[in-house]
Amino acid sequence: MDGGMGTMIQGYGLEEEDYRLGWFDEHSSPLKGNNDLLSLTRPEIIKEIHAQYLEAGADIIETNTFSGTRIAQADYALESSVYDINYHSAKIAKEVTTEFTKTNPDKPRFVAGAIGPTNRTASLSPDVNRPGYRAVSFNDLVEAYSEQVSALIAGGVDLLLIETIFDTLNAKAALFAVETVFEDLNVKLPIMISGTITDASGRTLSGQTVEAFYISLSHLPIFSIGLNCALGAEQLLPHIRSLSSISSSPISVYPNAGLPNAFGEYDESPELMCEYLKPFLDQGLLNLVGGCCGTTPEHIEAIAEMAANYNPRKKSVTREV
Repeated sequence: MDGGMGTMIQGYGLEEEDYRLGWFDEHSSPLKGNNDLLSLTRPEIIKEIHAQYLEAGADIIETNTFSGTRIAQADYALESSVYDINYHSAKIAKEVTTEFTKTNPDKPRFVAGAIGPTNRTASLSPDVNRPGYRAVSFNDLVEAYSEQVSALIAGGVDLLLIETIFDTLNAKAALFAVETVFEDLNVKLPIMISGTITDASGRTLSGQTVEAFYISLSHLPIFSIGLNCALGAEQLLPHIRSLSSISSSPISVYPNAGLPNAFGEYDESPELMCEYLKPFLDQGLLNLVGGCCGTTPEHIEAIAEMAANYNPRKKSVTREV
């Protein structure tokens, strides 16, 4: 898999006008930092980033749509632009993978439609004084995800990636939306799921262990399940080991380049990240591997070269837990 999109975008030193060009020139709210918009306003940058990851050896690239729901885009008053964001992001990624596959048919490349968790949680109250309050409902999430998924499919993605899941109820809403859209459009695409462990407790933000997270979603026909973001590879190893021991689906991991430093930056070099990922491969835990926050094409190139020397994890049979 590819590496961090935000990490790469930061290197371009973009300003407010880059997020507005030709699409949002008169928009009333500040837009700088809303990276999904760059698929509309600076598509050449997104295309270049995708190409760099493919050059580095990635087989799967993610669309630039992590915040591509009307729930997330409401922070910028851009709910009406959600379909365009997802459609054009998918179209850009598909154009690049098609070019690379045509050049080297023996190494086909694929586009994963990135579906982020939104910035709200269906399981927890954001107000400590009102534990029963929810900032979003299950139906709100289903509606938002359905719009995103429809646009990603129309743009030509090869599979869907529900990622950085901190609340399994949000993920269930996304999966319900995906299945509904599949039925409406009479299509089927592989579905990848990737959760995130928020701290050393080994639990998601909504309190589930890795095992509980897997069991909550294992009844669905998923292509793969794994973990990404929040932690570096070194911290994720025991949790991936637990997941691998019970999952009948392929396992993925794409960790951050370590934990952020005092300045919010990531210090792990490609060499150090490979050192931390090597035990995953030695123990036969993975089917898919890549990078998240702080990773670059240099990280992916090093990971791809190392992974080429290993066989993927063999499918296991789910044990009782």
